[in-house]
Amino acid sequence: MRVMLRAVMDTQVSNGAIKTGRLQEIVKSLMDRLDPEAAYFGPGDGGRCCVLVFDLQDAAAIPAIAEPLFQELGAKIEINPVMNREDLQKGLAALQ
Repeated sequence: MRVMLRAVMDTQVSNGAIKTGRLQEIVKSLMDRLDPEAAYFGPGDGGRCCVLVFDLQDAAAIPAIAEPLFQELGAKIEINPVMNREDLQKGLAALQ
């Protein structure tokens, strides 16, 4: 299932992670494991933010994905199912 993960990192905690190089390691690990179809980084909700769109094969993977962000970056995380344009068109066609 295509999902969108949005993580807003605690500024002070992520400042420390940048200084030690740990932020870069966490992002690289996420990118390597998830192989997202899209990844965006920038400010959001007053902190550092990332948005990743990827295929979640198994809901049991959520803790392994989320815990480094929670524990090491103090992040607030949302994971939501999302559709691309083709998915939306297919879903709307099924309504008729």
